[in-house]
Amino acid sequence: MATFVREGAPLWNPEHGHLEQAKIGALWTNVSNSKNGKEIVGQCETGDPMAMGKWSKAKARIQVEQWFGSIPDFILTFDAGYAEQCTDIEWCALVEHELLHAAQDRDIYGAPKFNASTGRPVWCIRGHDVQEFTSIVRRYGADAAHVREFVDAAKGKPEIGHASIAHACGVCLSKAA
Repeated sequence: MATFVREGAPLWNPEHGHLEQAKIGALWTNVSNSKNGKEIVGQCETGDPMAMGKWSKAKARIQVEQWFGSIPDFILTFDAGYAEQCTDIEWCALVEHELLHAAQDRDIYGAPKFNASTGRPVWCIRGHDVQEFTSIVRRYGADAAHVREFVDAAKGKPEIGHASIAHACGVCLSKAA
C-alpha cells in the first residue's frame, strides 16, 4: 500500500486508486507452481475461500482469519525462490501485476459496484489486458490481434526506472549504494 497504492507513494500508480479501501494480505510460498506449461511466481485471489464444500470452506476461512486477523479482500501469494533471485525491477513488476488483478467490479454501465448494505466496494479478479500469441501478432499485426495499445506501450520508455525503485524502500536503497 505504502509503495504502490497510496497517492504520493514512491511507485504510486493511479490504476490502483480503488485499492485504498481494500484489505490486502500477502503470503510467501516455497512450493513451485505451474499452469499450462508456465511457471507461476505470483497469484492474486479474493480473500474469501469460495470453490469448496461447506466444511473445507469453513476450515479455510479459519486459517485465513488466523493469518491476517480477518478475511482480506485479496490475498497475494509470491514464490519466495523467485523473489530471492529476481531483480528489483522484476519484483516490482510482479507485485504490480498481481495488484492489477485486484479490481473493483463494474456494473453493466461500467460504473464501480458497491455493496448496497455495507457501502463497501464489490471486489473481483481482473483478467489480463493482453492475452495473445506472439506468432499471431507477427503474422497478422497488432491491430488484428487487438494488442495495438500494448505494442505502443512497449515501444515507449518505461515510466518506472531503476532509480525510482532504488529509492522506494530501504532494502532497495542499500542495493543501489
